[in-house]
Amino acid sequence: MDWILGLQRAIDYVEEHIREPIDYEEVAKKAYSSSFHFQRVFSTICGYTLGDYIRFRRLSLAGSELAGGNIKVIDAAMKYGYETPESFSRAFTRFHGVSPSQVKKGAALKSFSRLSVKLILSGGNKMDYRIEKKEAFDVILRKKSFPKQHEITTKEISKFWGECQSDGTIDAICKYIHRNNLFDKCIVGVSLGAETASTDEYFPYGIGAHYNGGKISEEYLTVEKIPAHTYAVFKCTGTMPEAFQKVYKYICTEFLPASEYEPCGIEIEAYPSADVQNPDYTCEIWIAVKKKNM
Repeated sequence: MDWILGLQRAIDYVEEHIREPIDYEEVAKKAYSSSFHFQRVFSTICGYTLGDYIRFRRLSLAGSELAGGNIKVIDAAMKYGYETPESFSRAFTRFHGVSPSQVKKGAALKSFSRLSVKLILSGGNKMDYRIEKKEAFDVILRKKSFPKQHEITTKEISKFWGECQSDGTIDAICKYIHRNNLFDKCIVGVSLGAETASTDEYFPYGIGAHYNGGKISEEYLTVEKIPAHTYAVFKCTGTMPEAFQKVYKYICTEFLPASEYEPCGIEIEAYPSADVQNPDYTCEIWIAVKKKNM
């Protein structure tokens, strides 16, 4: 499915349910995507998270209603998903710069308009990539589950990487790297797509490596089989996360809309070391793809 159309469908769903609890997994389904992939793409393209968009839109709409004088502060708080008038007032003041009571007296408001997706022909950028076909292979992972129905932020993923670096997980994983590592000498972050993700309420993300089949002594490590796929592989050079975000935005806004491929679930980030502040740092982004139905 065309990514532009899918993104608009997702935004329309959010707007239709803006005054209700919003299931992030259901939003992603409107774009025929996983919750993790959709939220990553959304934040890369828009510059703010899906959760931010929902909060900003609710506070903008609440401000308009309060300015109209047709609703009490406590009713606005309940209507737009806040448990107490106090939590609503704090969020409202952070966003608008004035309190709800000041708005009812005529204070100026900030507005955050509804997103409308438009295809703008920019492009013209050259970025090297390669297509790789891989048979099924095993990865050894430490997995963490993130709720599908809630916001998954880059900070949460980065925190997970930090935990694995500091508690010895990365060192443990290195013992099980395949001698013919598909990702050279890299440790990988794996976003498990619909084919391998659990069907319950959680979405698994794993940190690990191409598995050599050795006996595992750590209880927190598991083995996951990655199905056979074709991958579009992109090189990313520069300090992280800025360089990663730049390449990922190119993938989402230029490569995928213009190419004959569309993503189909699995995403793998291949990192050679933890030296992510080095301006010459180079990693790779592997996107599992399939031919579009033209």
